[in-house]
Amino acid sequence: MSELLEYIEKKQHDETRQGEALSVVATENEFKNNKHFYIESYGCAMNFSDSEIVASILSKQGYSVTTDVLQADLILINTCSIREKAEQTVRTRLHSFNQIKKKRKGMLIGVLGCMAERLKSKFLEEEKIVDLVVGPDAYRSLPDLIADAEGGQKGVNVLLSREETYADISPVRLDKNGVTAFVSIMRGCDNMCSFCVVPFTRGRERSRNPDSIIAEAQDLFDKGYREITLLGQNVDSYKWKGSESDSENENETIQVNFPQLLEKVALVNPLLRVRFSTSHPKDICDDVLHTIVKYENICNYIHLPVQSGNTACLERMNRTYTREWYLNRIDAIKKIIPDCGISSDMIAGFCGETEEEHQDTLSMMEYVRYDLCYMYYYSERPGTLAARKFKDDVPLETKKRRLAEIVELQNRHSKENNLAEIGKTFKVLIEKTSKKSDDELCGRSSNNRFIIFPKGNHKIGEYVNVLVESGNKAMLKGRVV
Repeated sequence: MSELLEYIEKKQHDETRQGEALSVVATENEFKNNKHFYIESYGCAMNFSDSEIVASILSKQGYSVTTDVLQADLILINTCSIREKAEQTVRTRLHSFNQIKKKRKGMLIGVLGCMAERLKSKFLEEEKIVDLVVGPDAYRSLPDLIADAEGGQKGVNVLLSREETYADISPVRLDKNGVTAFVSIMRGCDNMCSFCVVPFTRGRERSRNPDSIIAEAQDLFDKGYREITLLGQNVDSYKWKGSESDSENENETIQVNFPQLLEKVALVNPLLRVRFSTSHPKDICDDVLHTIVKYENICNYIHLPVQSGNTACLERMNRTYTREWYLNRIDAIKKIIPDCGISSDMIAGFCGETEEEHQDTLSMMEYVRYDLCYMYYYSERPGTLAARKFKDDVPLETKKRRLAEIVELQNRHSKENNLAEIGKTFKVLIEKTSKKSDDELCGRSSNNRFIIFPKGNHKIGEYVNVLVESGNKAMLKGRVV
């Protein structure tokens, strides 16, 4: 119990990353009622966004959000299945919550998201550690499922949908900085990467009506938000076809692709910054890059996961592009957007990876010189194509050694890239107070540099120009000019 309380007191509010936990936080008693829910999200930014949809659905049922798990009548964990470590973390949390449940009569515990569909029988029947199991497309059914659980039945709905986008639900913003927010533009994934469970846990791709996206962006700006991140498993494949709401001809149909949507969001207001994640190397086109250049408020930053620098390994991963194709996209980014920040994902030790293939990954990193990289060693996920087709034959010690080499190289690049920014001035959106000092503020530049500077008379949500004076691999420091 003491470990759980210590965890709660040390809640993290940083950018969510795969395999790491992010406790979603909101002002307590925002919705007046005698029932409270507590929610944690694990994994990608999409899960964090989904938690805000869940919060909206529950708020309409009279639930108040709480950051104190000991006050909760309902505990929810929004889960990630992409890596084994994330699943192990969730199991540990569930067992901790069950210790609280024994002392709090009537408390319910639920699992949401990607683990829900894959492990529903284990959670409900074998381990008996949850009352609710709800998949990513079934959040509208939460009120009925909660009623079932309160009546002594297990609440289960893990059905996938080809239509659900939650476009009509206004998310409750759980991270109360009031400056940055996620906006989901599509759901699901059609890319059958052999290592990934997402197509099986989130279903097929479907894009959200662009009018609803623009309306949400406008609403956020009107409420004081100054940056949004458009979310999708593969934003570049966004495609919507339907009737234009303001068209004089009701039979007229329009099609909107991602570059067009990006432009529409940028035009909401020049003071509203726009980011997006995640791009797929096979789909990102020059039109996206030229749209970024056209609008100052579209941030010069692209997350472009490569996973491996070797074509044969990429083929086993079913990434549908080659090393040469990826490098062509990198060259295009650097040519069209010279100051663009670039980040990536890397997997060390995928099935059959040779030492030569690993060296190709390192040489890819040397060529691109990523500013940031999310790095892991391969973790086999049951049900994936890789689990069925390939042998997980790279020894764990080799995986860890290769990952350590990737991490070491990335740390060097991150530091060198940051130090190269000393003497430059960046427009920074102030996001929060520095963790180390109340006298310092921090925020990000357009190309995603994290910069800390003296507070002065400046406030969160403002734009300031900051001259960079020092830095390390993680951040820059400077002063407002």
